[in-house]
Amino acid sequence: MKNAEIAEIFNDIADILEIEGENRFRIRAYRIAAQNIEDLNEDVEAVLRKEKLLDIPGIGKDLAGKIEEYVKRGKIKFYEDLKKSVSRPVLELMTIPGVGPKTAKLLCDRLKVKSINDLKKKASQGKIGNIFGVKEKKVENILRGIDFLKGSEGRTLLSHAVRVSFEVISQLKALAAAKKVVAAGSLRRMKETVQDIDILVTSNAPRRVTDAFTKLPEVKEVLAHGPTKSSVITRDAIQVDLRVVEPPSFGAALCYFTGSKSHNISLRKMAKRRGLKINEYGVFRVKTNKKIAGLDEEGLYKAIDLAYIPPELREDKGEIEAALRGKLPALIESKDIKGDLHVHSDASDGALSFEEIARACLKLGYEYVVITDHSKSLKIAGGLEQKALFENIKKIRKLNKKLKIRLLIGTEADILGDGRLDYPDSVLKELDFVIAAVHSGFKQPKDVITGRVIKAMDNKYVNMIAHPTGRLIGKREAYEIDMEKVFKKAKETNTTIEINAYPERLDLDDTSSRRAKELGIMLGIATDTHTINQFHNMIFGVSVARRAWLEKKNVLNTLDLERFLKRIRK
Repeated sequence: MKNAEIAEIFNDIADILEIEGENRFRIRAYRIAAQNIEDLNEDVEAVLRKEKLLDIPGIGKDLAGKIEEYVKRGKIKFYEDLKKSVSRPVLELMTIPGVGPKTAKLLCDRLKVKSINDLKKKASQGKIGNIFGVKEKKVENILRGIDFLKGSEGRTLLSHAVRVSFEVISQLKALAAAKKVVAAGSLRRMKETVQDIDILVTSNAPRRVTDAFTKLPEVKEVLAHGPTKSSVITRDAIQVDLRVVEPPSFGAALCYFTGSKSHNISLRKMAKRRGLKINEYGVFRVKTNKKIAGLDEEGLYKAIDLAYIPPELREDKGEIEAALRGKLPALIESKDIKGDLHVHSDASDGALSFEEIARACLKLGYEYVVITDHSKSLKIAGGLEQKALFENIKKIRKLNKKLKIRLLIGTEADILGDGRLDYPDSVLKELDFVIAAVHSGFKQPKDVITGRVIKAMDNKYVNMIAHPTGRLIGKREAYEIDMEKVFKKAKETNTTIEINAYPERLDLDDTSSRRAKELGIMLGIATDTHTINQFHNMIFGVSVARRAWLEKKNVLNTLDLERFLKRIRK
């Protein structure tokens, strides 16, 4: 749990340094360190005990010392001193999308704003517009940012919920009284954010399970504690709800607590038309109350004449009708992925060498991986000048002669303000795979941003558009872009659209990805990896694809190397 605490402190330090106008590279160093610590697959305390802190990408002696200080003393003196230089309201206002450090400080200094709610009140009273430098459009953006932030409150990123549930489930599985232990709810449906975590356990001694659950080290507060159900708040403020059922009811309970609510209502209506009733205990004949199913989910669906419906599809968006017609998609699986299309090396802002990337992807069973370091205009991310890019091309070609996996040479080229890419065609034609992405001008009008992306796709060397809406879940709204026009151009130019698996992006989302499938557009699932642990984020991109009804044939990087190369060279 200290991983999340240290990551939050490092992000706070970065925020304060930004307010004080500190060097942007120092600020970025703290943010990168925060992300890498949060992405660790093991407890940072264990890393410290093994004296391996310096092995964490982005962690030098200074930051390692701060981590050790927090683990041993529970605080970091530098951070405590730094907090005294800036007010808490300024930091709070900076969490509003679109409110930077200068605006936050201006609002607090000139209007004496005490909180986000206070800011909203003053904005509704027309007081913000009186401040020099804050224009009407800025006021509108601030209010929209507040609404966006409020709408995200109480939601947890899927990736974080998965980590917390893994810790809890691992400990419950160790109990002799627990037979089966699984996640249910929106987490099992792999929604991009979850409100709370639902865990289902089968046991013949439920009280032992609920007693152990409420005493787990992750628990900060017990909300409810009963013989078959309990609720707690974890130390990182996530609610976890536990339900214990008898083994014969496992399938019915799992279906019931997985949801969605609208899917379950539709199931109950189908059952009713067949003289049956469904609840968390099983499927019963109404006339005799005889139980006919409930041990497993497959039997429950079969009892009402349906094929088994995967959890990711249970949103009442046509899955029941498809099951009735025998038309459910054969959903893509993680094992279908043959390569990663979006990976950054230490040549730009990644932490891994080409050899380390190759070894990591070989372990994952991939046949290929595309190195897509940033292009020259993205200086803060170590964007490569043309000379450095050509040097990397030589290195990769040489490496490929001895590797058992194919490293493909690519770039994440910046889409400039006029839709051109920041490498000329004479450079792009030397690459195997070109990703184009918007990294600036997020506040531009819809027709401008849409036009930039469409013009980029007209470039014959562009293979894929990365994170096409630019959103960061809970932090930044998607920019205004006409995805229907983008999809039309993608179809026309045979351009792949990315499902970015980075947990804060998941961009495209499931709704847009399903629309892309309907239009016959190829999608690519890619991790946007910067550190070794991020390769495992592929599962979150696959979850978006499954929720979007995608099959293996809809995803570019399910092709083996030979067919992949043939496809992208067309």
